[in-house]
Amino acid sequence: MIETKWSFGRLMVLGAAWTVLAFLVMPMIIVFPVSVTDQYYLSLPKEHISWEHYAKFFSDEKWLDATFQSVVIATSSTILAVLLGTLCAIGCWRIASAWSERVRTFMLLPIIVPTIVQALALYRFWIDLGIVDTYIGVILAHTLVAIPYVVITVSASLANFDVRLEQASRNLGASIGQTVRWVIVPSIMPGVLSGGLFAFTISFDEIVMVLFITSRNIYTLPKRIWNGIQDHLDPTIASVATLLIAVTLALLIMDLWLRRKRETK
Repeated sequence: MIETKWSFGRLMVLGAAWTVLAFLVMPMIIVFPVSVTDQYYLSLPKEHISWEHYAKFFSDEKWLDATFQSVVIATSSTILAVLLGTLCAIGCWRIASAWSERVRTFMLLPIIVPTIVQALALYRFWIDLGIVDTYIGVILAHTLVAIPYVVITVSASLANFDVRLEQASRNLGASIGQTVRWVIVPSIMPGVLSGGLFAFTISFDEIVMVLFITSRNIYTLPKRIWNGIQDHLDPTIASVATLLIAVTLALLIMDLWLRRKRETK
C-alpha cells in the first residue's frame, strides 16, 4: 500500500515536471516552423518550406548591423563583468568577514531588483552623465546586470578551491597579485568561463534597459526584433528568434560541459 502511494506520488511529480517543461519549451519549438513559412506574415507554412526569411536576415544590412552591435556590446560588457565579478568574488572569499558577505549580497541586487526599476534609475542617471543612447551607456548597464552571475559562479568555484595552494604560493615568495594571477584564477577558470557565458547571454538577449536608455543611435538585435513586431509582423523576426534560441542553447550546453569538467576535477 505504501509502495503504491509512493509510486502514485512519484508519477504526479513527474507529470507536473513534464507539464511545466512542455509549457516552457513548446513556444520555442513553434518558432521554427513559423521561421520557414512561405508566407509574408507570421504563420505556419502552407504550400512548402521556405528559407527565404533566413536569407533575408543574412542579406539585410539593418539586421546584420543590429547583430554586430549586439555582439560588440555583449562582448565588451562580458569582459568588464568577468573582470569585476571575479575580483569581487576573490576579494570577498579572501577576506571572509561579515563585511565581505554584505558586499556579496549587495552585488546580487541587480538580480533581486526588477529590471524595469533598474532601467528607470539608470535612464535618469545616464541623462546626468550624458551617456544616453551611447555604446558606453549600454555596455555599463549590461555590465551591472551581468556581474552578479559572475560573482555566483566564481564564488561556487572558490568554495572548492584548495587553500593550501595559495599558502604554498605565498610561502614561495609570490605576491598577492601573482598568486591570484597564476594560482587562484587558473584553478577556478571553469567558474570564470561559466560566469562569462552567462554574462554574454544576459547582455545579448537584454531588451528592457535598451528600450529605456537608447533611442536612434543604438539598435541591438532584441531591439530590432521589438521594433519589427511593433511595425509589421515580418517572418524574419521568427528566423532571428530561432537563431537566438540556437545560440543560447549552444552556450548553455557549453556551460554544462564546463560544470561537469569542474566537478570531475
